[in-house]
Amino acid sequence: MSLPSVVSVQALPRLLWALLIPLAGLGGCASLPGEGESRQDPWESVNRRVFEVNELVDKVAVKPVAQVYQAVLPQLVRKGVDNFFGNIGDLWTTANLVLQVKPRQALEMGMRTLVNSSLGIGGLMDWADEMGLERFTVEDVGQTLGYWGLRSGPYLVLPLLGPSTVRDAVGLALDFKDSGSALIWDSARQRNIATGVQLLNTRVKLLNAGRVLDEIALDKYMLLRDAYLARRKSLIYDGDPPDDDSAPAPFRSLINKPGQ
Repeated sequence: MSLPSVVSVQALPRLLWALLIPLAGLGGCASLPGEGESRQDPWESVNRRVFEVNELVDKVAVKPVAQVYQAVLPQLVRKGVDNFFGNIGDLWTTANLVLQVKPRQALEMGMRTLVNSSLGIGGLMDWADEMGLERFTVEDVGQTLGYWGLRSGPYLVLPLLGPSTVRDAVGLALDFKDSGSALIWDSARQRNIATGVQLLNTRVKLLNAGRVLDEIALDKYMLLRDAYLARRKSLIYDGDPPDDDSAPAPFRSLINKPGQ
């Protein structure tokens, strides 16, 4: 993705806050969605315009680069890159599981990270998966905030970064600032390159999905929005989301599941 050439990883949290502060002032307007706008997406007209720009940038720049990346690099190399960044993600997942007071899951993901960081040569190979230590979850700060009861807020399409919510955008700023990637590389240049490769690797994995979406979606914006919101809710409730939006926050399950 072209993001690293626009802003450094260190500046990403400030960028996200700059985007969120003006939106926070619209909170009063968000309670009364306009015609055709849902309560989860009160800024739909603005979000759609950002979505269209993102689609254009992806079409003319990001997708072609991803296709070249896929065509030039052997599958074995791409798999190693994917494993490497997956291992960094596992470390951040472990940290968030600790923050969610899930010791058993945190221990399992921590063991997975340890095995791949050592036997897997820094995560280039996924030996942990072969040993039965599978990646059963992916956690971030947005999920941790949701786990402790912070509501998602309105749906939000971030420039270049895509689907989010107000809560997840705040979490994303912290993800960029404090995640494993930010701690591993010292200089801004190294972090920019690493973030660019990571985003490119993610886009390559979505090439086939993008083709399917373009073929079946009558309204791609709505399909992606609904899928994103449903997936985030499912992740926060560990795959068992309630039907009622007023259901208790997931952390209350600690009372009933002390061994978690």
